[in-house]
Amino acid sequence: MMALLLVCLLLWPAARPEPAPVDRPGLTAQTSLGGDQPPVLSIVIAVLNERDNLPFVCQELAEACQSLPPTEIIFVDDGSQDNTVAVLQQQRATCLPNLRVLSHDRCCGKSAALRTGITAAKAEWVATMDGDGQDDPRELGTLLALARSANGTPPLVVGVRKRRKDGWSRRFATRFANGLRRRLLRDDCPDTGAPVKLFQRDAFLRLPQFEGLHRFLPALLNSYGVPLVCHTVRHRPRLHGHSKYTNLNRAIVGVRDMLGVIWLRNRTRLPKSVKEC
Repeated sequence: MMALLLVCLLLWPAARPEPAPVDRPGLTAQTSLGGDQPPVLSIVIAVLNERDNLPFVCQELAEACQSLPPTEIIFVDDGSQDNTVAVLQQQRATCLPNLRVLSHDRCCGKSAALRTGITAAKAEWVATMDGDGQDDPRELGTLLALARSANGTPPLVVGVRKRRKDGWSRRFATRFANGLRRRLLRDDCPDTGAPVKLFQRDAFLRLPQFEGLHRFLPALLNSYGVPLVCHTVRHRPRLHGHSKYTNLNRAIVGVRDMLGVIWLRNRTRLPKSVKEC
């Protein structure tokens, strides 16, 4: 077993370079409540070739923002080959004046796109969701309330999908992967790969960057003392297009990444407290 682990770790690719520094423009940009109020929440959405889903997603976000505290919305285009950016710019002009659009020059992966958006975010709290219409942004208010009302260290709040609206093969693959991760990582999260999550920006940016990071946030943030809160959320069928991952791809990459996360957690040493003498 140790020999297998060593081989897998040697094959595990080095962390991708940090995304290029992103300007944080628009310090006076409108929030969901208007004016120059700084945002309380940044919603970050990584997208790749999702042009057909974006009008619906943006309209829902515009409606959801009406019941949220001051909020900014950041889409990160991860090198799309369609006109995703043009559609987002159109949505900014018609229904989402608080929308920020960042674009990679090439496809770097979902984790890299999320880090780009979270690095650029101006709010203390960050929520993530997918841009395919399967996640309901109206859930984010409840997640934010749970996070802000928690005692002690601010938690990671995960939106657990109880009734997934995917095909049976994907549901089976996800259930198997979640069970394996939960058993080996002991992260106590039934849906660690769920796209709907909410956490403090600074807590996320302490984590080392690698592709696949977003699937292991409960385990990795736990290593830094961040507690976990799980909340059941709605899940819907994809509106248009198809998933960017196959079940085989998820399985191969997932096992390799999980071995790396196990190694990373075992090598993480942090003090319980620090005092200046």
